[in-house]
Amino acid sequence: MLPPVETDEEWDAVVPDEKVMRAGAEDLCGRLGLSGLPLTRFPEGSQPVYAVGDEHVLKLFPGAAARDGIAEGRVLSHVQGLLPVPTPRVYDAGAYENGWRYVLMSRLRGENLAGAWDRVPRADRERLVAEIGEALAVLHALDAAPLADVLGPGDWGAFVDRQRAGAVERQRERGLPAAWLEQIPEFLASVPLPRTPRRSLLHTEVMRQHLLVDPDGWRLTGLFDFEPAMIGDRAYDFVGVGVFVTRGDPRLLARLTESYGTVFAPAELLAYTLLHVYSNLPWYIRELGAPADGTLPSLAEAWFGTA
Repeated sequence: MLPPVETDEEWDAVVPDEKVMRAGAEDLCGRLGLSGLPLTRFPEGSQPVYAVGDEHVLKLFPGAAARDGIAEGRVLSHVQGLLPVPTPRVYDAGAYENGWRYVLMSRLRGENLAGAWDRVPRADRERLVAEIGEALAVLHALDAAPLADVLGPGDWGAFVDRQRAGAVERQRERGLPAAWLEQIPEFLASVPLPRTPRRSLLHTEVMRQHLLVDPDGWRLTGLFDFEPAMIGDRAYDFVGVGVFVTRGDPRLLARLTESYGTVFAPAELLAYTLLHVYSNLPWYIRELGAPADGTLPSLAEAWFGTA
C-alpha cells in the first residue's frame, strides 16, 4: 500500500502526501485490528504519526529510517514503567511492506509543553524542570547494554572524533558567520571530552516539544520520541535541555541540574552542542541570542551557565 522510500527524493514525494500516507495507515490499522477508528495525523515530527482513536498512536518509518523504527520500539519497551514520567507503551511493532516499519503505542495524555510554556507560572516552571532532571537521572542510570545491538554509536571516542572533524563544515552549511566558524577548532581543542564515558542511555532530544504536561497542577504527563536515542556520555543529553528546555535561563538550568544530581561545565555542553548530530548553531543563536563579545566561551556561559 505504501511505496518504497529509500532516497531523499522519494521521501519528499511520499511522506508529505497525506492521500498516500493515509491509505497506508488505514490499511495497516486494519491488519492490526483497529479498522474503523478515526485517524488524525499529528502535524509535528519528521516521521508520519497518527492518533488512532483516543487510545493508540501509530508511528510509521519508511525504509530510509527503518533502523529508527526498530530503535524506537526497543527503547520504549526497555524503559516502560521505569521512569518517573510516563512514556508510550508499545502494543506492537514490526515490518509493514516495501521496507516500511511501524510502532503501535499508547497515547499519552496532556498538553505539549512547548505550546503551554508561556502560561506556566514561574514556580511551576521550576518544579517542571526539576521533574525533567529527575527523569533524566533515572534514564541515565538504566542498564543500556540490552540496547547496544540497535543503538549507536558504539565507540564514543570515535564518534566524537568524527563529529569534531566535520564541525566547522557542518555549521558553515547551516550559514554560521565566519567570525564564529573560525573559533570552533580552538574552542573544541580546549574542552576535554571523555573518550570512554559511562555508557548511558540517551534520549538526545529532551525538549519542550517532546514533553507533555497536565495544565491542572502543571505536572509532567509524558516524554516521547525516542527514535534518535543513543548510548554515550550523559552530558550529551543536556544539549537539548539547555537549548530547548531552559533556553539560557540560569536559574532553571540550576534547578534542573540540582534535581539531576550533577552540574556540567558550560564549555563541555557547548562543545557537545557543536558536535551534536542535529547541531544548528545559527538557528540556536537566532532563538536564544548571543553575548555582545561574540565568543564561544561567552556563549557557553550564556546558554549553559547556572550562576
